[in-house]
Formats: sequence, structure tokens, C-alpha cells
Amino acid sequence: MANREIRHLPPPKNLKERLFRLRYTIARRLVQFTLIALFIGTFRLGWNLLGVPLLEGDLSSSRILSLVPLSDPFAALERVLAQYWLSPETLLGAFIILAFYALVSGRTFCSWVCPMNLVTDFAFWVREKLHIKSQMLAVPSAMRYVLLAVCLVLCILTGEAAFEAVSPQGIIWREMVYGIGYGFLSAVFGIFALDLAITKRGWCGHLCPLGAFWALWGRFGQLKVSYDDNTCTRCGDCLKVCPEPQVINFKEAAEVGRFASGECVNCGKCISICPENSLNFKLRFVPQKKTENAKIGDIHE
Repeated sequence: MANREIRHLPPPKNLKERLFRLRYTIARRLVQFTLIALFIGTFRLGWNLLGVPLLEGDLSSSRILSLVPLSDPFAALERVLAQYWLSPETLLGAFIILAFYALVSGRTFCSWVCPMNLVTDFAFWVREKLHIKSQMLAVPSAMRYVLLAVCLVLCILTGEAAFEAVSPQGIIWREMVYGIGYGFLSAVFGIFALDLAITKRGWCGHLCPLGAFWALWGRFGQLKVSYDDNTCTRCGDCLKVCPEPQVINFKEAAEVGRFASGECVNCGKCISICPENSLNFKLRFVPQKKTENAKIGDIHE
């Protein structure tokens, strides 16, 4: 590595190359807006397949084609701690979601599904455009685990699902589907103001207990960003674009061949910016092939 020249990805030469570099961001937005459209369309417009509703409910509890139940595992855990009996359908739905995120890694939910990601990414984009570097409050990323523990303790003490009742992403999703009100506006502008004016990526990166839950589960996830230490020059561009830069530990990644942290949101930004193509999505159980590495700059020649 010491003998290799450090370079950075040059500006895109054309629209095709620009879209290629934005491929994961575009894919994430398509997934997020498609899910929103399916929920809203089913509830408000009666979308169906052969007379069967496409996607009923919301992110806490839903059903695909009135057949496949889906349940938020964190909300289910809260209810268990609050001493609620869970129906077999809820338990099955939670198991399906846990199994899915055991494959794609837990915090994939945060960047590919959660509606709050749209708000926080926009707040970060505005910060960049306005060149806002200062922060009114520095919050460690570990604070979300403290808040996760507090939420679970409150469930036990109060007999209620503590976070589900006040979850800003839950409020946004429910009101988008069932009708927008003051809760939607408060959640959107509250989190936007937090991330813009108080602390960079404050909610998703430091405070959200749901994100902490998925980070713990994500440690066991199979889909990870693989890392090739033989081609990496430590240019640092991945650190600049990563919404969770603490997950990029080059020493650990060199040993295990991937960014192993469960806090990685699998957004793909680091892959798109890497000039040496040292990063890629890989499933842990699929053996990696030793191939000659191509440079991203060469792909577009």
C-alpha cells in the first residue's frame, strides 16, 4: 500500500457515469418511495391483485396480499416487556422480518426503508450546501444504545410500548398512510432542525433507539461491504461520504475482509466513491474469488 499512489475519483464525464455513481442512492429512493406508494395506494386507492389488497397496514404491522404477516421486531419486543400477549401472526411476522435482516443486515432498514432517512439525508445535504461545519451539541453514537436501554426499561415500568408511542419515523409513516396532521409536521421539522442546526446526523447517527436495535442485529447480518486491503490506498474518500464513519476500521477490515460493524447502513456510498474498486457488497457465506481488481475509472472508458 505504501508504494501505491493515492488518487481520488475524478468528476463524472457524462450523465451515464454520474448515474452509475448514484446507483445505490437511486435504488434506495426507489425502494423507499415504492413502499410508501404501496401502503398509501392500498389504503387510499384500493390497490389489489385479483381482488386481494397488495400491502395493508404500516411499518409496525402489515400483511402482503392478506397472506404474509410482517411485524416490527422491536415493537414486538417492547410489547413483550410491557407484558402484552403477542398473537401467533405477530410472532411469525417478527420472525420473517428478523430472518430477512439477518440476510441483508439490520441497519439496511435504516437507509433503504425507514422514511426518516429521507429527512436526515436532506438535512445533511442542506448542511453541505450551506457549508455548515459547526455543531451546537456533540453527541456520541453510543448514546442510541443508552436510549435503547431506557426505552426497554420504560416498557417494563409503564406497561406500554414506550418508543413506539413517540417514534418520529412511526408517526411519519402512519400519517403518510392514514392522513397527514400536526404529528407528521412536528416529526419532520423537528428531526430536520436537529440534524441541520444542532448536531450532524443527530437522529439516525446518534439517538435513534430503533437504529441501535438494528445495529445489534446487523452484527450477524450476511450482506456486508467487502474490503480489499491489497488495492486500498487509504485515500479516505469513503470516510468523507459514510453516514456512520466509525464503521470504517481499516485494520479490522483488512483482517476479516469486510466492514464488520453492525452500525453500517449498507447505503453503498463508500462503494460508489472508491477510486480503486476496493469495496463491494458481498454475502459472508459466499466465498470470495481472487480476481484482478479493475478501477472504476477504467469501467467508464
